Amino acid sequence: MRESLGKEKRRHDVLQREMLESWFSAVRKIGNPVIAAYLQVLLLTGARREELAALKWADVNFQWGSIKLSDKVEDFRMVPLTPFVAQLLANLPRRNAFVFSSPASASGHIAEPRIAHNEAVAVANLPQLTLHGLRRSFATLSEWIEMPNGIAAQIQGHAPQGVREQNYIRRPLDLLRVWHAKIEVWILEQACVESVSLPALLRVVGV
Repeated sequence: MRESLGKEKRRHDVLQREMLESWFSAVRKIGNPVIAAYLQVLLLTGARREELAALKWADVNFQWGSIKLSDKVEDFRMVPLTPFVAQLLANLPRRNAFVFSSPASASGHIAEPRIAHNEAVAVANLPQLTLHGLRRSFATLSEWIEMPNGIAAQIQGHAPQGVREQNYIRRPLDLLRVWHAKIEVWILEQACVESVSLPALLRVVGV
C-alpha cells in the first residue's frame, strides 16, 4: 500500500504571528464552549490532540499549577497550567471525569472538534489548518520569544535529543513555567486577547 500510494507528504500548515488575532476571534465565537476552549488550549500547550481530549479533572491541579498529560514517549508528562489556560478550564462544565466532556460522545469526551475548527478557519479567511498544525504552531511561535528548544520540546512531549538532553538535563516544572507563561502572554498579546492575572485566576478557581 505504501509503494502504491507513495510517501506521505509532510504538512506545513501553521499559524503565523499575523494570523493569531483572526484565529482567536473566530475560535472564541464557536457556539460550543468546550470545543472553543479545547482549541485554544491545544494551541497554548502544543499538546497532541488525543492526549488533550482525554484529559481528566483529576489530572489538573489548580493549586499547584500543573497538568498531567498521557504521553506516547513516557507514561505521562507534567506541564505547567498557565493562567489563561487555567481560566479556560475553570469555566468549563464538570459533567463527568473529562475536562473536555461531551454527553453525545461514547467516550465521554470530545471526539471530533475538526468540523468546528475548519468552520472557524474558513470564517477567519485563513489557509487550511489542521489540529496538528496547532501543535506545530506552538513550536514555531515559541521561537519569537527565543524559548530554548529543549524546553519547548519537553512541554510538547518530544523525545529528548542528544546525549546531554537524554542523560543530564532534568528541568523542574517551575523552570518550564517561566517560559510557558512567556509564550502564552506573547501569543495573547499578538491576538489582542486580554490575559488574566494570577490574583484574578485564584479568585476564579477558588484557591
